[in-house]
Amino acid sequence: MQETGFEAITEEQRNQFLNDGVLVVRNALDEERRARLEAAVDRVYAQEREAGRLKPDGTLHLLGFLPRDEEFGELLTVPATFPYVWGLAGWNIYTHHNHLDVTPPNPFENEPAWGWHQDGYRQNSDPETLGGEHARPMFSLKVAYVLSDLSRTGRGATKVIPGSHLNNTLERPAGGGDPRGTMEITADPGDCFIFDRRLWHSRSPNRSAVTRKILFIGYTYRWIRPLDDMPIDKDSEWWRNRTPVQRQLLGEAPHTANHWGVGWDGYIDEKIPLRHELSTRGLLDRSVPWLR
Repeated sequence: MQETGFEAITEEQRNQFLNDGVLVVRNALDEERRARLEAAVDRVYAQEREAGRLKPDGTLHLLGFLPRDEEFGELLTVPATFPYVWGLAGWNIYTHHNHLDVTPPNPFENEPAWGWHQDGYRQNSDPETLGGEHARPMFSLKVAYVLSDLSRTGRGATKVIPGSHLNNTLERPAGGGDPRGTMEITADPGDCFIFDRRLWHSRSPNRSAVTRKILFIGYTYRWIRPLDDMPIDKDSEWWRNRTPVQRQLLGEAPHTANHWGVGWDGYIDEKIPLRHELSTRGLLDRSVPWLR
């Protein structure tokens, strides 16, 4: 049966993510889609190079990239990964942060200065719990689509520490190097990994002959402000091609509690597109707080 993006994840899959803060989805993109996405990345890279916006070493870290090409719009609801997005974060969500990364080989690059971090910026301090003994809220998660061959270490892949999302601090080794428990995510073209924004992670140098190409889509709750500047032309063909759920995920609607912003009666609007879609398919689950 063909995946639609509206197949519920299992309790085992949910618990794995809650415990590890990261999971890998193999073959999330078929080869045809992966190749189209890579071609789109190459087009954007050429445009940014022509405009002189690459870093001196040729690296590109482009925020708010989704409207730059038709191929990118469908990343919002990839059937193999979207069930994890709403299954782990719920239906009152949108993408507040997304970036396109191209990292050319740089065999002489030094180990980066301490690059271990949690995503979220002020989300790591503003909601601090009393005494700091409890993990902060997740607030957001990221889906990363691997377009190049990262099946071996040393190709600039992301390093993570599974389970570290439950710790508000990370001990830095006295002798330098990576913290205990570090794992470099190796992946084939078309694979994907999904991680909790609290997961401690770091970039790594690309000392191979392979250019790293990867796309990150971040999802958060609609009542959290956007991180990226992502202007969208509502008269464009790109926007017309988006589904109601995708438009929600792109921030459509003036109100973060009742989708159309008409009045306020204390209840969530049942017509929020993703909630409505899940409800129609019988996928709202009262045993999961964020899917009620």
